Amino acid sequence: MGKNVIIVGGVAGGATAAARLRRLDEQANIILFERGEYISFANCGLPYYIGKTIKKRDELLVQTPESMNSRFNIDVRTNSEVIRVDTVNRKVTVRSENKGFYEESYDSLILSPGAKALKPPIPGIDSDRILTLRNIPDMDSIKALADSKETKSAAVIGGGFIGVEMAENLAQIGLKVSLVEAAPHILASFDSDMVTIVEKELLKNDIELLLGDGVKAFEEKENSVDITLSSGRKLNADLVILAIGVAPDKAFLKDSGITLGARGHIIVNEKMQTNAPDVYAVGDAIEVKDFVTGHNTAVPLAGPANKQGRIAANNIAGIASSYKGTQGTSILKVFEMTAASTGSNERTLQQLNIPYKAVHIHTASHASYYPGALPMTLKLIFNEEGKVLGAQGIGYGGVDKRIDVVATVIRLNGTVNDLTELELSYAPPYSSAKDPVNILGFVAQNVLSGKSHMVTWDEVAKMDKQDYILLDVRTNAEFEHGHVEGAINIPVDNLRERLDELDRSKKIIGYCRVGLRGYVADRILTQNGFTFYNIIGGYQSASILGVKTERSGISKKHVEINPDTQTGK
Repeated sequence: MGKNVIIVGGVAGGATAAARLRRLDEQANIILFERGEYISFANCGLPYYIGKTIKKRDELLVQTPESMNSRFNIDVRTNSEVIRVDTVNRKVTVRSENKGFYEESYDSLILSPGAKALKPPIPGIDSDRILTLRNIPDMDSIKALADSKETKSAAVIGGGFIGVEMAENLAQIGLKVSLVEAAPHILASFDSDMVTIVEKELLKNDIELLLGDGVKAFEEKENSVDITLSSGRKLNADLVILAIGVAPDKAFLKDSGITLGARGHIIVNEKMQTNAPDVYAVGDAIEVKDFVTGHNTAVPLAGPANKQGRIAANNIAGIASSYKGTQGTSILKVFEMTAASTGSNERTLQQLNIPYKAVHIHTASHASYYPGALPMTLKLIFNEEGKVLGAQGIGYGGVDKRIDVVATVIRLNGTVNDLTELELSYAPPYSSAKDPVNILGFVAQNVLSGKSHMVTWDEVAKMDKQDYILLDVRTNAEFEHGHVEGAINIPVDNLRERLDELDRSKKIIGYCRVGLRGYVADRILTQNGFTFYNIIGGYQSASILGVKTERSGISKKHVEINPDTQTGK
């Protein structure tokens, strides 16, 4: 008779562990307990069924109890909640709809309880019209209310990935949607200078954005909910989606002796082992190492959970395996736009006092002369030694493969030099001879070697205007069409013959459209004795960040998007 292995929870971590363990050990007695009815479903696909992109509900069910049993001989027990773990006597207590309370013994135990949606004690939060999205029953409840003829509007509370996905999908089925986020910006994995692009996409698609404003109270009306924000502003919605984050589902571990972290996550080592003998844990409920910084963190993503489930099964079966950490690679569809990130962002590195440098490029998804090239903004974060620490990308095509390439370089502890040397597939419909990933590497190399002197619009805003000259090195026509307030114009092609028009006693702060001509200007002026700084991302970044602009000979008239509030003015 083989060993008894109990798995608590299915979906990405638990179901993966069960299937892997069976493939490695045909004799093991494997029991998988799932509190709900569904053991393995595509939780990342739930918003898209609500939004009717995914038409058939059954397509979200990856494995059923019957299919797991017939293919892998797994004893799947749904509607069975593990309510206690006794690590001394190696047994769990189960509460089942059919059997009542009973105990099962284990030789090895894998905990994959996942996380539950945060529901803070806000007045009125228990309304039946305020819903969360974590599983199939949640999805069914939201869809039933969203599809009701009486439902015309929705408020999404929380601007994380689930919140943004829900806002998009509810808008696509015709609801008037407001998105409320207590932080200054949505999508915490992106830096402010990047995420404003996504916020503009939401605004363009008629999503009302309310940033820097949390919820103070809910009040249920006859067929809707009144929402009072911290600012005093009031909203009314027929449906409210609460998406403010998740917390590890760990109540059943009380008195188990299993060590938990500061925020309640299960502590594991690189083999996914807890401090209790033969007890492993995987998925959203565990604390992991940040692959880039080495600090403890928690990252609720399906990809890492799958890998962790496999590693736990390997170790139980006697195959030494270890988890090296999570780098948080993630991607998001926002209407026609794609936003992706990997590794650390500036905010995290600043909080941890880790020195870094950053560069941006605005480029095209493939060769610009081939029809259909689409704009893309990429950001690379690296340290003084050139080690790649993180990247973010936003655009309409090709973003996914660029961030995936950088994610691979990070996982292999690569540097900006590696980015320049990568030989990536090229043909005009797919890329350029110098792929955007290569260009990121080139720009970063120039910064590290001192050949490029970069500055951000944020940094320029803090400078004394008396100390510098703002130089626009684009063409006269581009300048006249629109330029940053206070700039003078000397096209880069005329720069050498017009050097005497610039004051050598002042810093020259220059910009072009995206940064390339600014770099050429940097090389010309620096070698001619000027102190020059090229503004990262150029005029395109200025437009994204809401820097004041004007037109030559025309009174200033523009729409500025304030990056702190995201309200048009």
